[in-house]
Amino acid sequence: MDDKASLLEQLRIDRSSERTAPVSRKWPIWLGAALILIVAAAFAAWFWLVPRGVPVRVAVAQEVSTQSGGRIAAASTLDASGYVVARRQATVSAKTIGRVLEVLVEEGQRVQGGQIVARLDDSNSRAALEQTRAQLVQSEASLSAAKIALDDATPIYQRMQRQSVAAVISAQDFDTAKATFNAARSNFIVQQGAVESARAALTVAQRYQDDTIVRAPFTGVVTDKAAQPGEIVSPQTAGGGGFTRTGICTIVDMDSLEAEVDVSENFINRVHAGQPATVKLNAYPDWEIPASVIAVIPTADRSKATVKVRVGFKLKDARILPEMGTRVSFLSDANADSGQSEGVVQHATVLPADAVQANGDTGVVFVVDGNRVQRRTVRLGGRTSAGQQVLSGISPGERVAIADFSRLGDDTKVDVQN
Repeated sequence: MDDKASLLEQLRIDRSSERTAPVSRKWPIWLGAALILIVAAAFAAWFWLVPRGVPVRVAVAQEVSTQSGGRIAAASTLDASGYVVARRQATVSAKTIGRVLEVLVEEGQRVQGGQIVARLDDSNSRAALEQTRAQLVQSEASLSAAKIALDDATPIYQRMQRQSVAAVISAQDFDTAKATFNAARSNFIVQQGAVESARAALTVAQRYQDDTIVRAPFTGVVTDKAAQPGEIVSPQTAGGGGFTRTGICTIVDMDSLEAEVDVSENFINRVHAGQPATVKLNAYPDWEIPASVIAVIPTADRSKATVKVRVGFKLKDARILPEMGTRVSFLSDANADSGQSEGVVQHATVLPADAVQANGDTGVVFVVDGNRVQRRTVRLGGRTSAGQQVLSGISPGERVAIADFSRLGDDTKVDVQN
């Protein structure tokens, strides 16, 4: 029995090692996964927590040379926006209230000064005119009768006056002749006044008749047609419900167009009357129109802290229309401070406009030095199509940052982007 039990015990499979083996094989896998997660978390923490530079673009200061008789071409010293306005425009209306019979103009039509643009109903004024004419005829007839009576009474009175002196007639006869003469003379004077009054009334009636014809006050272009035949127009005010028009049309003198801009009072010292300028219309941004400053209005707008400046066009063109948006560049005087001989080459440093924080005649740039920037104050010149001119403070070839300037300062770390 013992031998059999011993043999059976030898044939038994020991499974205890199989249960412990998987544990010993899997623990390195879990350990590796944990290490990978730790490394990833550390990398993420480094990526998010380690400070990085402010992303910036870099512009290089360029040197430009001009040879123009010893003078650098005129450059923009200041830009301002505004609108095209007409110094001469009028909303044409009748002088009296009336119903419109016809309107003889359309929008965009050019009219001459004195040209008829509309007619009103003249039935009442025409009847009044005929009445005053008849009254004038009647007054003139009465004046003619009074003159005849005076002419008849005058010799009788003169004869009676001589006879009275000679004591040929009685005093009563003389007084009768004198009274008749005085009455005839007074009636003649009264009728003369009546004729003058009738003529004045005829003039007034003719004026009322003329007021029914609306004429253009000057040569220009019709920009708005307000009234239509059958409507009532009144020069005083619109009627109830807004059905009474106050005007017939609006006429603009296109030769009086100019640009009107608001200049900040901080920079108004850069602008003066007669200064050259260029105007760009928002509708034609690539078209530079030569212009000059007409006047600087001597008052400021306290709400906007601006001063109004009038700029006149040197070129008349049909593309320039009232109320167009404009951008005016005030130029430096090309002939000012020349002081150079013919053929001398002038140099200037130019930067992109968005690389400079301008503040009047000075500005701030951030010069890139490695992976950091240094704040530097520069003196500014005019602005040209090439960019912002810098008179001093930076040299050609230096690199400056273009970025959100609020995030930059002295020794700020930057990340230069392509």
